This record gives sequence, structure tokens and C-alpha cells, in this order.
Amino acid sequence: MLAYTLRRLLSMIPLLILISVVVFSLAKLMPGDPFTGEIDPNNTNVEYIEEMREELGYNDPIPVQYQRWVTNVLQGDFGKSTTYKKPVTEVIAERLPNTIFLAISALIITYILAFSMGMYSGKRPYTIGDNLIASFNYTGIAIPQYIVAIVAIYFFAFQLGWFPSGGSVTPGLEQDSVAFWTDRIYHVVLPAITLGLFSTASYTQFLRNDIVQNSQEDYVRSARARGTKESVIYNKHILRNSIIPLVTFFGFDLATLIGGAIITETIFTYPGIGMLFIDSVTTRDYPVVMTLTLVFSFLTLMGNLLADLLYGVVDPRIRY
Repeated sequence: MLAYTLRRLLSMIPLLILISVVVFSLAKLMPGDPFTGEIDPNNTNVEYIEEMREELGYNDPIPVQYQRWVTNVLQGDFGKSTTYKKPVTEVIAERLPNTIFLAISALIITYILAFSMGMYSGKRPYTIGDNLIASFNYTGIAIPQYIVAIVAIYFFAFQLGWFPSGGSVTPGLEQDSVAFWTDRIYHVVLPAITLGLFSTASYTQFLRNDIVQNSQEDYVRSARARGTKESVIYNKHILRNSIIPLVTFFGFDLATLIGGAIITETIFTYPGIGMLFIDSVTTRDYPVVMTLTLVFSFLTLMGNLLADLLYGVVDPRIRY
């Protein structure tokens, strides 16, 4: 597996180079000019503007600008935010914990609900409960995430008042206190459920279908013929084989949830890197946009690798 992992990591290098070219090109094709955020806005002197463009390298050929940007990125220098007037790494570091907390919360809720409903439907197929869960699944898959977020805010925040409509924590609470973390959980529940709804619906249906299919396999009939307890058959044979697809999806979830948080965080005004990405596009903060795009792309590649490795762990038939 080590050799396979090293080969996959090496194969990522050409992809990352291609991604960097695409990200840099898109940034150059976007309307506006990041140069305007790096000079004195009160100085409109033409000579001053041209002098600063030359000093900052915006008059250099595009290949030279790309080479300089890649060199800085490889050295850990992602530039300076033109909006916040500080290094991009500091801007992202301030928001990243919120997004990670949101993604982990969404993962926990997703897998708890998916396992609960999937196992229930798989053990009792074609019953009223199974049909109700299936209706929930297809509804969750069909409705766009932003619609779910708006409806959730309207009913659970405005009408019922069960959850806050935005933010990540109530201002004024002492950090690392019990009240602080309780309040953070209180704020993250609604966006986490919204973010994980699509995955919950999909995984529930996957697990249910696999349980139903595996219940009819020959090895299950053989176990019943030998007089094996039904609980052992279900837990050791049916369920163990049915959760393989869900475990392998875990790698994809890490990248998908963080990338998908862009919509959820924006609607819930949750201060994470998803909302930061939208704000940076709006304010034409190109260093932040380019860095976050690279981060999302890298997480997608690492998620794919993790999914492949997990598949080999949970399924002994897979050998690398």
C-alpha cells in the first residue's frame, strides 16, 4: 500500500501544476484588477499608478508573473489580502477552524442519521417506515441546498426560534469555556444539517439497498442453514459488507463538505472559508480567491486518495 500511495502522490504533481495554471489564468481573466487594492486609493496621479504597476510586477509578461506566483506559493507565500491588508495565510487561518468544525459536525450528523435510517429500512424493506424514509431521501436529493437552507432558516429560526439564523457564536462569551462550546454547537446544528442533507439521503439509500441485496446472497443462506443466530448473520455478514461503500465515501466527504460549505456558510452568514471565498470574489481579493481555489482542489485530490486507501482497508479482497 505504501508503494501505491507514493505513486498516487507523484501522479498528483502534474494535476496540481495544471490546476495552478487554470487558477492563475482564471484570476487574470476575471474583471477588475487586484492592483487597485495594493496602492493608495487617494492618489490618482497617473505617473504614481504606472510606477507602482511596474514596481509590483503587473507590467511583466504573463509567464513571468505565473512563475513568480508559483515560486512564492512553493515557499509558503500566498500573497497579501487586498481587502484585509494582511497575509492570506492569516486570513484563512482565522476562518478555517469554523469550517472544519462545521464539516465535522455535518459528517457526524450525516453518518448517525444514514446508519440509523439505512439499517431500519434495510431490515424492514417495503414497509410503511421504509417508504417514508425513501420519500425523505428522494426529497433531500432533489431539493437544492440553498432552498433547504432558506426554508430551514425561515421555519426553525424565524418561526419556531429553535436555532439562530446566522453566526458561529454569541459575542461576549469567554473562549474555551463550557458555555462557549455549547453556544458554538447551538449555532452549528442548523447549517450542519443543511450541509449534510444530500449526503445523508444518498448514504441512507445506498446502505438500505446494499442490506437488502446482501440479505439474499448465498453466504447468508448458508449461514442460516448452519443455524447461525440472526443477529450474528446481520452484524457480521450483512452489515459488514453493506457499509463498505459508505466507508469509502468518507474521503470524498472531507473535500465535498468543505467545498460545499460555500453556499451554506453564505446563507447562514457562518464565518468560514466558504463565506470568505464569496466575499473575496465580490471584493476582487484575488490572492485569497486563488489560494482558496488551490486549497479546494488539493482537498479533492487528497479525498480521492483517502477514499481509495479506505476501500483497501475495509475490503480485504483489494490489494495494492
